[in-house]
Order: sequence, then C-alpha cells, then structure tokens
Amino acid sequence: MGEAANSIQSSTDLNTAEATTLPENSVVCLMAPTASGKTSLAYELYETGKFEIISVDSALIYRDMNIGTAKPTQEELHQYPHHLVDIIDPTETYSVANFVTDVQQLINDIHGRHKIPLLVGGTMMYYMALFDGLSAVPDTDQKIRAEVEQWRQQDGIEVLHEFLQQVDPLLAERLPLGDTQRITRAIEVFKQTGKPLSEWQKLPKQALSDNPNQYWLGLAVMPDRPWLHERIELRLQMMWEQGFFEEVLALLERYQLSVDMPSMRCVGYRQVIDYLLLTNHPASKRVINSDETIDIKGASTDSVDESVACQDMKNKALYATRQLAKRQYTWLRNLVSTFDSSNSLPSSVVAEREDVQLNTSDLSPHAQNHNKVVRAFSSITEARDYLISRL
Repeated sequence: MGEAANSIQSSTDLNTAEATTLPENSVVCLMAPTASGKTSLAYELYETGKFEIISVDSALIYRDMNIGTAKPTQEELHQYPHHLVDIIDPTETYSVANFVTDVQQLINDIHGRHKIPLLVGGTMMYYMALFDGLSAVPDTDQKIRAEVEQWRQQDGIEVLHEFLQQVDPLLAERLPLGDTQRITRAIEVFKQTGKPLSEWQKLPKQALSDNPNQYWLGLAVMPDRPWLHERIELRLQMMWEQGFFEEVLALLERYQLSVDMPSMRCVGYRQVIDYLLLTNHPASKRVINSDETIDIKGASTDSVDESVACQDMKNKALYATRQLAKRQYTWLRNLVSTFDSSNSLPSSVVAEREDVQLNTSDLSPHAQNHNKVVRAFSSITEARDYLISRL
C-alpha cells in the first residue's frame, strides 16, 4: 500500500484538491436515490476490470426478497458479482455496525487483489457511518430488547417516553412521542449500560474513511425530482407486474415473519403486509403482528372493498418510495455540504434546498479529512464522465 499512498501525494494537494487519477488504494462510493440508474453504471465500471462491487443497500441483504428490492437477477449477479447481497434470511437482523465491519474486511481483500472497491447503493445511513463514523453506542442485548418491547406492548409508548424523560431528558426532548423505534432504542441502551444514550452520542466517532492510507471518493447523484418520480412510478408498476405481491405471500409461506422485523419494514413489503391484515387475507394469519401503528382506518374487514384496498396499497407503496427518495436527497445534501469543500450542489438541487433543513451539527470534527472527497452531480451520466476521466 505504500506506493498507492504515495500516488495520492503525487496526484493531489491533500488539503485542497482531489486525485486526478484514481490511486490503487481508492474507495469509490456511488451514492444516489432509488431508481436513479446507478446499477447500470456499476455494471459498466465492473466491466473495466478495475472494480469489485459492494452493495450498500439494507434491503438487498435479504434472501428471497428479490422483486420488491429491485435486486439484480441471478444472471446479473453471476456476470457482475456483488458483495453483501443475499447474506441473511428475512428473519435475521443486520446492524450498521455489522455493515461497517464487513465493508472494512472487503476493502482490505479487494485492495489485496489490486482492485478498487465500488460501493453502490442508496442506504445513506450506511454511507454516513463510513464517512463520518459510528458512535460508541453498544449493540442492544436481545434479552433487553425483548423486555423493552414487552413493556411497550403492555403499557404503551407514552409510559416509555415518560421513563426516558427521567433517565435521559436531553434525548427525550428531541424525540416526539410517535418515534417508537428511537424511544425504545434509547431505553434499551440505558437499561443495558446504565448510561443515557445522549452521553454515548457525545463520545468521539471513528470512520473507515479516516484511514490515511486510503483515498475515498464519493459521487453523490441528485437528479431532478420530477424525473426521478416518473422513474419510481414506472419501476413500481413493473414490480407489481412481475409478481411482487406473490413474492410476499411466498415469503410468509417460507418464513415466520413479524411486522416488527427490519425486513418487513422495507418500503413496499410493509404496504403489502398492511393490505393482508386489512383485508383479512388468508396469508395474514401467518403474520406476527405486535405493531400498534398499522392503520386499518377502523374498518371492519367484512366491509373492506379489496379492489379499493389493493389500489390503496399501491398508492401507499408509491408514496413511501417517494418519501424514501426525499430522505435520500437529505442525506446526500448533508454529505456534500460536509465533505465537498467546493460545496458544489447541482443547480436543480440548490433551488430545492429550502425544502429540507440541513443538520450537520452531529457530524464529527474530523469530517473534513484530506483523504476523502464528495462531489455532487445532477445525473448518472455526469458522474460517469467524471469517474471515467480519472481511470
């Protein structure tokens, strides 16, 4: 790696610029919202022989969840191998810390094969962990998680929020009553460690991209919103036609699934599960339902019009996907604002910036390390041309 590190020194002023030619120890991150076309570019880059693909997608990790996650086909995965695809069952969990650990090993292995890791996907929380680091908060003990969940089901989230106000008033003030996931997580941490989560969050972070012997290049693609919305709608329509609904039924046949599982909270899958429960579909009997947030509008299942409910399911899946894309834009703006010294957001994005409150106050003080650069683009084509020119 010594020669690769030297290649950074010779190709860029570490404090102000970026590598004009990608050094051997590069880590390239292709970051873009769902349905924006990043996969096709990943395939093109793989064909150069210089890259190996690492998936950065919290849905592609699950086996048998194929249509609803827009997972590459088996033929594509054979032709363009992806790391971190199909690694766990839908009944299992995979934390951000697990992801970071796996990526660290993969980067070392890929560099050892004299290739460049190409991280591709839209799970922005994963990217933030790589670029800005993870807090020192320990993973929750499963026994404690079960105890807190039982408490929530028995007494309600209001009681848990009141408890959080007593043990961690700083965090309780920031969390609305409806944020069940973060409230329960904060209580889990306190019960496990005896220390408020807000205290853990103050401890310094350590990011993989802080490695001075690596050069991290992030390509943040933020296309025009109307164009992306059309792409999202078209892709969802194709998923329904390809048998997305039937895929969920098959999952329920094969696995014992709960609405609380991360896999079933994936966009699209959750909307199908809600439909099954609302219409009292035979498959709903196989759904473990301990989530009180499912909205069935107070209707009796006997009076539900299945065709109306089906269209409502599709509309909600479309809305949820667009909301996901909006959140992805927010993460990307934060990344660009933090790590791009030129602050070069595309003009189409600058015009929208008032829609989202950027919050980089929690970013670690080492965010501006010289060995990581993020550049923003308004299209996949622009990102492609930028990267190809550096090969």
